[in-house]
Amino acid sequence: MLAREGRAARVAILLSGRGSNMVALVEAVQKGILQDLAAVAVVFSNKPAAPGLATAAALGCATASLASQGKKRAEFDAEVVELLNRYAPDYIVLAGYMRILSPTFIRAFAGRILNIHPADTHQHQGLHAYEWAFDNQLPETKITVHLVDEGLDTGPILAQQAVDLRGAATLAEVERRGLAVEHQLYAQTLAWLINSELRSEANETAARFPPAIPNS
Repeated sequence: MLAREGRAARVAILLSGRGSNMVALVEAVQKGILQDLAAVAVVFSNKPAAPGLATAAALGCATASLASQGKKRAEFDAEVVELLNRYAPDYIVLAGYMRILSPTFIRAFAGRILNIHPADTHQHQGLHAYEWAFDNQLPETKITVHLVDEGLDTGPILAQQAVDLRGAATLAEVERRGLAVEHQLYAQTLAWLINSELRSEANETAARFPPAIPNS
């Protein structure tokens, strides 16, 4: 089991930019739905100058970075895996981490990497999902939280929530509406996942150690 009854699940948050989803997750840990369920072990970036690192530090989080520029994907990911393992994360949460993960990374944390994608992953994979919704004048899009596998946005879906785009006349408005949903859905889904694993662990423990039958 990943989560452990009696302690908060350790979360490593990965970002490449300003980290608005990171901020929402940290706030949920500090005073929201993830309070007592999760702890931010580290906020990591592949860009040492990413604004999100300074923001994370200001929020009281440990931070780390390794520059990815000029490095081969698998070799860089092996370095990141080694670094992240020092923080003993239970979950890896991608929050605007602008890299395609190699099998080296995914296999190291198999089944415990989460990503949030601003579209229904059955309809649109990869970058520019808000642009895709705006250019196609969609009346709604769906924010998707999924586990990461070795495909591009193909992992099992954990949660989806629709975003009403009717009347959104600009791309900025599409993004504003989408991010408002992202910031709530990501924390809610992580809380649900941790609670599900805690319940599963409790059930397994009960099965191994059934209540004693009192003497008659």
